[in-house]
Amino acid sequence: MKKETGVLRGVKVLDLTRVLAGPYCGMLLADMGADVIKVERPGKGDDSRAFYPQINGESAYYINLNRNKRGITLDLKSDAGKQTLLELVEQADILIENYRPGTMDKLGLGFKILHARNPRLVYGCVSGFGQYGRKHDLPGYDIIGQAAGGLMSVSGWPGGEPTRTGTAMADVLGGLSLSAGILAAYIDAQRTGQGRMVDVALVDSVVSSLEIINQIYLVKGRVPERSGNRYESCAPYDSFRARDGSLVIACGNDKLFRLLAGAMQMPELTQDERFFDNMHRLQNQAELKAIIEGWLRDKCIDETVAMLLQAGVPASPINTIDRVVNDPHIAQDREMFVDCEHPVAGRLEADRQSYQAKRRAVQHQSGAAAGTAYGRGARRVAVLFDRSGRAAAATGRALTGRR
Repeated sequence: MKKETGVLRGVKVLDLTRVLAGPYCGMLLADMGADVIKVERPGKGDDSRAFYPQINGESAYYINLNRNKRGITLDLKSDAGKQTLLELVEQADILIENYRPGTMDKLGLGFKILHARNPRLVYGCVSGFGQYGRKHDLPGYDIIGQAAGGLMSVSGWPGGEPTRTGTAMADVLGGLSLSAGILAAYIDAQRTGQGRMVDVALVDSVVSSLEIINQIYLVKGRVPERSGNRYESCAPYDSFRARDGSLVIACGNDKLFRLLAGAMQMPELTQDERFFDNMHRLQNQAELKAIIEGWLRDKCIDETVAMLLQAGVPASPINTIDRVVNDPHIAQDREMFVDCEHPVAGRLEADRQSYQAKRRAVQHQSGAAAGTAYGRGARRVAVLFDRSGRAAAATGRALTGRR
């Protein structure tokens, strides 16, 4: 797909972020057609360039999060680097950064300075604990966000240790929050002519995502505990062991439970006072799970899931990643994995973001803002965006020759 078809075509973004939360936001904007320029430190670049897994000496972690971006390196501690960034800011619509709070101000590149150069600029920043508050200057990584925000306390099995989610969920939530916030601010800037700062904290993003978990404490005064795969609001809504592994069943209301009981050929369960309605099922989840797993004991996952779905009961196998990647609906129909070409790593598949829109507004053109010149000391001139259509040249170490 050509870049100009993206819904954010013409939007100019400076991406000063690194590792995951910020680059994830920049990736979302680039996938939707924005012209995103990744700005990295000379000589080292983004820390995630050294992350696993590697292909031909290049990090697939980095490539996946920085696809569809152009790139340069600037030394923001030098006068020349600062001047170049200020010139780019004059042309930009959005700037995103994830330095520790106060760092950009110390560099003389904080929001007030940049807003004075370009009043329409939307300035997005994501950090561990936010730009203000008594903990604002503490460092923040994904596991810090998950721990401080409460997510780890409710993840895992009863009696077990608090557990980090299998992916960097605090970072992903932070990146999603930042993208939503800056796009809202961008729309406002188009109306008012005034940009604003969008302040996102990893911890806030986790706290906001806990929804029902927070409400249990706020309403009932009970501290939620780890409950495995059970859900606090409805039952049965859990994982269940079958002959060849585990599957999930999600009965979100009494009607679905009646359908499940029918599929199990145990209609009497709907009349059992322990399971008569959702509140009773929540109080007797252990007994109900034992009954369901007894029924599943000699059954295969895929056949059972197909039978339950046919009966109208929401169910799914617990897919391993190889099954996900090879699932025809996910990989083919929804195209969640797309081919990209990188000048060093070669051909690889990248994750496609979940955003879908008519007219196919999401695009994937290149593997990342990273070319063979990076790290080899090659001195180049990167041609950057200019509102009038004229080429604006900024001296730097080019990271890609995509355009």
